Amino acid sequence: MKRRGKTQAPEQTKAEAPFSAAEEDYIVIKGKQLEEALPGLAQGGTDRKELIPRRQITKLMWNGPIMEIEGYFYLEDISMGDEDLVKKQLVLRAENGEETTVPLTDISIEELALEGTIESRYTWAGFKGKIDFSTMTENNKPLSPSTYRTYLEVEVQVSEYKIYRKTYPLGNVLKFLPQQFYTTKMEYFSAKQELKYNLMATYDQREKTLKIESTKLKDIDPSKYNLMLAKNDSLLYRFMRSYGFKVAYNLCKLLPLKEEKVIFASDSRSEMSGNFKFVFDEMQKQKLDFDYHFMLKKEIGDRKSFKELLELAYQLATAKFILLDDFYPMVYPLKIRKKAELVQLWHAVGAFKTFGFSRLGRPGGPSPKSRNHRNYTKAIVSSKNIAKHYAEGFGIDQEKVIATGIPRTDIFFDQDYQDKVRESLYEEYPFLRNKKVITFAPTFRGNGQQSAHYPIDRLHFDKLYHSLKDEYVFLFKVHPFVKNDFSIPYQYSDFFYDFSSYREVNDLLFITDILITDYSSVCFEYALLNKPMLFFSYDVEEYVQKRDFYYDYQSFIPGPLVRTTEEMIETIQQENFEMQKIEPFVKYFFDDLDGKSSERVVEQILLKTDEEDWY
Repeated sequence: MKRRGKTQAPEQTKAEAPFSAAEEDYIVIKGKQLEEALPGLAQGGTDRKELIPRRQITKLMWNGPIMEIEGYFYLEDISMGDEDLVKKQLVLRAENGEETTVPLTDISIEELALEGTIESRYTWAGFKGKIDFSTMTENNKPLSPSTYRTYLEVEVQVSEYKIYRKTYPLGNVLKFLPQQFYTTKMEYFSAKQELKYNLMATYDQREKTLKIESTKLKDIDPSKYNLMLAKNDSLLYRFMRSYGFKVAYNLCKLLPLKEEKVIFASDSRSEMSGNFKFVFDEMQKQKLDFDYHFMLKKEIGDRKSFKELLELAYQLATAKFILLDDFYPMVYPLKIRKKAELVQLWHAVGAFKTFGFSRLGRPGGPSPKSRNHRNYTKAIVSSKNIAKHYAEGFGIDQEKVIATGIPRTDIFFDQDYQDKVRESLYEEYPFLRNKKVITFAPTFRGNGQQSAHYPIDRLHFDKLYHSLKDEYVFLFKVHPFVKNDFSIPYQYSDFFYDFSSYREVNDLLFITDILITDYSSVCFEYALLNKPMLFFSYDVEEYVQKRDFYYDYQSFIPGPLVRTTEEMIETIQQENFEMQKIEPFVKYFFDDLDGKSSERVVEQILLKTDEEDWY
């Protein structure tokens, strides 16, 4: 899409609507003088063709802020037999005359479900388009606040020097607005701006076209809001959280190191789960006589009290083993004691999209001076093949990355556990028992937690419901960082279910028949079950450019790439799951398929201190 300058409308009377003169005829002369190219027109002759438009909208439907449009548009007696010589676009004309244009896809009239017939010389009169008004402007922000009238523009090149172009209203589209209007919300999230808009579409009787109104409802800077919250903290607390905490840590380092002390520290979970739970359970199973301490918070934003800060400084300074499972900002400014171990039991499996210091110089990437992650003494991975990517992402030596396997994947080799989880889920959610289960588990969009969102309107609820409801149920497991709320329409509540608050996605995988994801690491765990998965990556080109991957995305994914709801439905119904990709995928990303990753973590990191024994 692109912006165009203001249009020059003819003089109007007070009775005229501000958007009148919608018809516009252009004859563009390329390379030659007017007299040479069109002598009849230059001399006032009759060579000038009247650009009589013939058009019809055959489809106009909405899904959230996404509008699908289809129809035909041709100029009478102007041949449209060559696709390469035809262009069409949608024009949104604002109140101030500025225009936003969106290219449409040219299709043949044979692809349209028309009652009558159109002459073959207008073969490429057809068009279709999918317009997302929530990403219309710069930086993928929603359509700017204004009132817009909507027009079609067709351009046909008839010779080397002559191009006909005409802009015309859509016509009577009232039948596509059952309630005579359509309204929805549009949202935008970044680290420094949160926007919310209302979008309304109605029919403009005078202009005989679609009228679109964008109204801004919210515009805040979350970084300033968070700063205001931080300012509410006392000077003493802010000092203690930064300089005071580090001083307290260094003072506590004068105390003896306790060889049997193990700390489980997390700012992303308030209970023992994930890799933490599996490692702890293995230590309990082996009856290891360790002194355990649990420093857990639900999220990074949760405030630590003075007592918690002092206790954290003491425990970190005196513990032999400090185990992390995610980003933990309090520890990164600290110099870890020489004989202590700071171990990252990273929550994700495999190496997929770039992260950490692999993103240096990219939007949302770290500063080269950042100290985050760099003080790990050990980090675990699922395979030696990906150790180099984790070393790069964390900014540590590759020798510190150990292929123990990921503890929480042990359950994929424990049939009793899987049976117990299935029965528990079926008992708590009986609607899962007699249907096949599709689990939708995408990653978030945005550069981090502050801007995390997911455009759920990319899914067409109505099409999914009517195509799959007889055989399937559809579970949402949206990333916990995602800010924008979505609600399931009540008329689809027997098909769609929101399981986003269910903590362990791996448990849901055991009752899942088809996984739909995109760039999430959940595909690694699910591959261990050798069951079908789809990759709904509608924005893959943009994601590759802005985020990038350690591997070529299209050859990497162990399943089909789908970009639209229609492709998703077709792939499921035809069972085109490309299952042959899963086995080599598993072999590359998992060194061991024995369910003993937790045991290896304990044996190789917590019980063996001689580096020669690690390999």
